[in-house]
Amino acid sequence: MNTSSKSFIVAEVAQSHDGSLGMAHAYIDAISKAGADAVKFQTHIAGAETTIQEPWRVKFSTQDKTRYEYWKRMEFSEEHWFELRKHADEVGLKFLSSPFSLEAVELLKRVGVCAWKIASGEVNNYLLLDAIAETGQSIFLSTGMSPISEIDRSVKIIQEKKLPLTVLQCTSVYPTPPEKVGLNMIGDLRNRYNCGVGLSDHSGKIYPGLAAAVIGIEVLEVHVTLSKEMFGPDVTSSMTVTELKMLVEGVRFVEKMKANDVDKDKLAEELCSMRKLFTKSITYKRPLLAGSVLGENDLTLKKPGNGLDAGKLPDVIGKTLKKSVSADETLLLSDLK
Repeated sequence: MNTSSKSFIVAEVAQSHDGSLGMAHAYIDAISKAGADAVKFQTHIAGAETTIQEPWRVKFSTQDKTRYEYWKRMEFSEEHWFELRKHADEVGLKFLSSPFSLEAVELLKRVGVCAWKIASGEVNNYLLLDAIAETGQSIFLSTGMSPISEIDRSVKIIQEKKLPLTVLQCTSVYPTPPEKVGLNMIGDLRNRYNCGVGLSDHSGKIYPGLAAAVIGIEVLEVHVTLSKEMFGPDVTSSMTVTELKMLVEGVRFVEKMKANDVDKDKLAEELCSMRKLFTKSITYKRPLLAGSVLGENDLTLKKPGNGLDAGKLPDVIGKTLKKSVSADETLLLSDLK
């Protein structure tokens, strides 16, 4: 996984494809063009992860009579998952998908993922954690609904197996308002677990990701949609792919700023020619004859700054002219006795 100073930016499709394989492929192309590092899906196998009694989080449609039926409609076949992974490879994206059952883990092991993302609702699913840990791959652990004690237990399981771990600050509120994003937790999680940290953001805005980049993160995950007018439960907590492109550019801008300290003296030297254009020089306000003693009313400051620096004005008051000068003429040291 990414070990450089650049954040690994993951664009989460989730259920925004609404069960359409073609739409899922369209997301891969759009996310690649936006410049993200990875595309992430969710691998749901209804019969393995839920019961018919599961309640709706948001009852957004009459198309599916139950939540179980909705998850069933979100399923892709193993062949389709291979197609999506191959497509991601072809456009230069890393491929991830969150498993929600042991069967989904086994499927994704065959398909191949670059890392494992543990969704917020699976943090205490130790059977799932153990199955994933056997692969030896990197793990991104989301924390959207977990108290610290629960995160502690899961992190301990992963770290005891000496697996690369990134713990993601996350708030499972859709969309997440600014007062619940929890940027303070990024430093707390890094200090507590001594591992990589990141932000899994559900605000649907670019701002939390930019702020997190300033703090310093290894992974940034955001939900995306092709349009805010699209259908589905994830749209309100998703940013458009156009906004994703802005976010990626902004994060990379922040990272470059942080990686390059500025020496003000060296920078001033580099900007010497620019300085002459913008600063002012000591200039004669009116014609003066040779032998005149310079007073404050004889001088002013005007651009360009290629003459005697404006800061030297007090030093020339009271000096005597060796020659006659004109108004708006730049004062030179050779003018003075």
